[in-house]
Amino acid sequence: MVRFTGRFPLLPPRDKFMDLFEKDIRLFQEAIRNYSSYDFNGYTIKSLKRRLTRILRDYSFGIEEMIKAMQSDSIFLEEVVKKLSVSTTELFRDPEVWKHLRKEVLPRFSDKDVINIWHPGCSTGQEVYTLMILLDDLEMLEKANIYASDINNDLLNIAKEGKYPFRFNKSYLENFDKAMNFTYNNIKKVRNISWTKYFSVDMAMDMIQMKDCLRDKPVYKKMDLVKDPNLFFVNFDLIVCRNVIIYFNYELQNKVFDLFYKSLNRNGCLLLGLHESVMGPFSNHFTKNSLFYFKN
Repeated sequence: MVRFTGRFPLLPPRDKFMDLFEKDIRLFQEAIRNYSSYDFNGYTIKSLKRRLTRILRDYSFGIEEMIKAMQSDSIFLEEVVKKLSVSTTELFRDPEVWKHLRKEVLPRFSDKDVINIWHPGCSTGQEVYTLMILLDDLEMLEKANIYASDINNDLLNIAKEGKYPFRFNKSYLENFDKAMNFTYNNIKKVRNISWTKYFSVDMAMDMIQMKDCLRDKPVYKKMDLVKDPNLFFVNFDLIVCRNVIIYFNYELQNKVFDLFYKSLNRNGCLLLGLHESVMGPFSNHFTKNSLFYFKN
């Protein structure tokens, strides 16, 4: 059997689309549980099928071949887990959400001496930086503790570095302006906050670099929402978890909501993604306001 070490070369994709059936997904989930500390049993079949199909094509494997490779090489198994994690995020993505957060939610915490904020599933960190920019604009950043976690260490390292491709993220500057330099009651613009305070853009090098005053603030930790407790050992005033639980089934969503509920301070706030909501038994534990859920 071929042994995989280090980085793995990607082979040409298969000519034909390979269908994965539910039994194949279940076989993969069982293998992950047997050969590692990870557990993907609570992920939806639909989301796993899409990502597994891409991975199998990358390596030109069938599902049984890949499972055998995972069994024989823990480094390859870790690569597969990293490829399964979703890393789609942007600075000031959905600017209306951040505008609402800045105007209606964050001021609720302005009288607190310390504000604890957690970004579970933070990916490459753009939303961590987005929130810190809002806090700085409100003169609340200095008293805020910023915590961020993800299952993928590679993504956490990118977040710590705070360096992103510019051409891929040209909408950053436009979304920054929409969220930060908004108008009141359709009158002339009264704010002129410059993004240069928070990051630099080098078009020749195709790079956006976040300033050190932001990069040095967060505490990052590898964490698996499926099985880990609150690893930061503090309660939070705000939890920002956008477009993560959408990949979980109903049972796992409620398990994560239980973790969030127990980790929030009284009247603390949970922010979810545009297509996510708190349903089931925990819907009575929160008061909903748009995408924001306040702990009762």
